[in-house]
Amino acid sequence: MSPWLTIVGIGEDGFKGLGKNARRALLGASRIVGGQRQLDLLPLCIRGERQLWPSPFSLAPLLESRGAPVCVLASGDPMFYGVGASLARQVPSDEMLILPAPSSCSLAAARLGWPLQEVTIVSLVARPLAALNAQLFSGVRLLLLSNDGSTPAAVAQLLRDRGFGASRMSVLEHLGGDAERRFDATANQWTDMPIADLNVVAIECLADTCAPQLSRLAGLPDSAFHHDGQLTKRDVRAITLARLAPTPSELLWDVGAGCGSIGIEWMRAHPACRALAIEADEGRQQLIEHNRDALGVPGLQLVRGKAPHALAGLERPDAIFIGGGVTREGVFETCWEQLKPGGRMVANAVTLQSEMALMRWREQYGGELTRVHVAQAQPLGEFDTWRQALPITLLDLVKPLDA
Repeated sequence: MSPWLTIVGIGEDGFKGLGKNARRALLGASRIVGGQRQLDLLPLCIRGERQLWPSPFSLAPLLESRGAPVCVLASGDPMFYGVGASLARQVPSDEMLILPAPSSCSLAAARLGWPLQEVTIVSLVARPLAALNAQLFSGVRLLLLSNDGSTPAAVAQLLRDRGFGASRMSVLEHLGGDAERRFDATANQWTDMPIADLNVVAIECLADTCAPQLSRLAGLPDSAFHHDGQLTKRDVRAITLARLAPTPSELLWDVGAGCGSIGIEWMRAHPACRALAIEADEGRQQLIEHNRDALGVPGLQLVRGKAPHALAGLERPDAIFIGGGVTREGVFETCWEQLKPGGRMVANAVTLQSEMALMRWREQYGGELTRVHVAQAQPLGEFDTWRQALPITLLDLVKPLDA
């Protein structure tokens, strides 16, 4: 099937900034679909019928006329957080012709002289600002797609709160157009000035002397989490996550999540990792909500309820951690049934009763049992001695592909 859908990216410089193929597509189009701002950039010589996206936004009307020639007008690069990416999920590539313009981040990198491949890009468009917390490391360069004109001031406040007030900020408005402007200051110096809704925030991160920087590797300090004592401690957490082995786009169930430490560190391993934290205690639910934002993974989903009943209807996971409810009837069986073939499961036990449950499961389902002993040096009078933490038993098993 020849392409019936042409997607043209247009910048702030409008029709004059388009290439020959993009101009020809628009001049020959009988119908052009886009947002009001993009359609207003077209000159009068474009005769095709102009059609606004429906509100609320939907691709359905466009897809219902599939096969009829149409041109979609998008902002910048349609495949960079744009409508092109949404259409590509539903329209085969051989039915589309995509003609991109430079993205706002490409233009920002060009103005700043930053190699784009060395920059971390974060979209804050309709996304929580807390996602920025996972990206703050001295020496890192960030480009942020702002939600609106209030975003730069909110970012500056977050940087100050997190101990990155010395970071250098640049805000670039209306990139590529006649109204392009740039503002520069440190986060400490930033004032709540009027900023256009169309802006990109560039940050050269610089931590204050006392600001903690938290690695993305498993095993954050216990002090990084607010908790009530129900916390998988640092060394055991690192071992547990190594066995869970997070990879991009996979989903984890953190059953009996406590303060959410396992699910949070799973999601910090890669931006595409996903997690559900299942927790029945209201106080711990609040701890999970605090910790997920403070540690930069606001996308962690909290499931309020007690396993196994709270597991009904959830998306099937690629990995499961059972940190609470090991001895509760039906928890392991439900988790094992819902785990995808080839998925990993880790269950931790600290009491004799929960350890016996792990041994029974191993007899029935196989897997590997490991006992972890951790001791820390602590004062004893004028000397030091080893203080042994409670030993932890881990059951680590993989579901057969044919199960």
